[in-house]
Amino acid sequence: MVQPELHFYPLDEHVTAFSTTRHGGYSEGNYSAFNINHYCGDSEEAISKNRELLCRLLGIDDCHLMMPHQVHQTEMVVIDQDFLGLSFEEQKERLEGVDALMTDVKGICIGVSTADCIPVLLYDKVHHCACAIHAGWRGTVKRIVEKAVGEMMAVYDLRPTDIVAQIGPGIHLDSFEVGDEVYEAFEKEGFNMELISKRYPINDSKSFTVQHSPLPSKWHIDLPACNRQQLISSGIPSNQIAVSDDCTFQQYKTYFSARRLGINSGRVFTGILLR
Repeated sequence: MVQPELHFYPLDEHVTAFSTTRHGGYSEGNYSAFNINHYCGDSEEAISKNRELLCRLLGIDDCHLMMPHQVHQTEMVVIDQDFLGLSFEEQKERLEGVDALMTDVKGICIGVSTADCIPVLLYDKVHHCACAIHAGWRGTVKRIVEKAVGEMMAVYDLRPTDIVAQIGPGIHLDSFEVGDEVYEAFEKEGFNMELISKRYPINDSKSFTVQHSPLPSKWHIDLPACNRQQLISSGIPSNQIAVSDDCTFQQYKTYFSARRLGINSGRVFTGILLR
């Protein structure tokens, strides 16, 4: 029997938190085998079958699996009873251009799609509410995680000290080579560059222009560390923040990686379901 292989996170006994892997679905090629993202070019038939598999595993109806169309910005949507009362088309329109979802409705699974970007899950054990955040480098520079914590505080009147957080699989420092313009974007926004960046040699002999010249190098950015720092700055205790050791670029046979497979490939879905 085909069944998606999920990586579960022990955030709390009252939630199911997870990331999908590439295994256990119907998609083919660079989408194989488990992809539920509609916006990356996969077969709609395969996506539909995969969504059915995931919903069956989670024990929810398809209409209770929420995933936005992300655009690397900081727009957020609250999934509440008013949202659930909208038509399918109205919900789809509301989820356009959104990079974070939050809810306090039981039986609703919210999540985000990534393929090297960083997924972040938040759960408040006191108010029983959750948030799923897509933090690529652009969203990270714009401090989407800090904004999401602030939005949860405003909507649910919670305290950051009651939040537990999970940073899911994404590209890690060793693999995330960036141009100077990306480094400068983080520096301009006040990030501690000593903590989140490092220059790595470019191992390409063709790049030598002068014999015995120093090995050329490029900046690398630690996106998980950037987002962990934002969570701490928002008031979440460091011992309540877990960070996945999995690098999507290095482990592309387990997780989708756009840098490895190209943008026309599947996406990891990282979600949280309130029980």
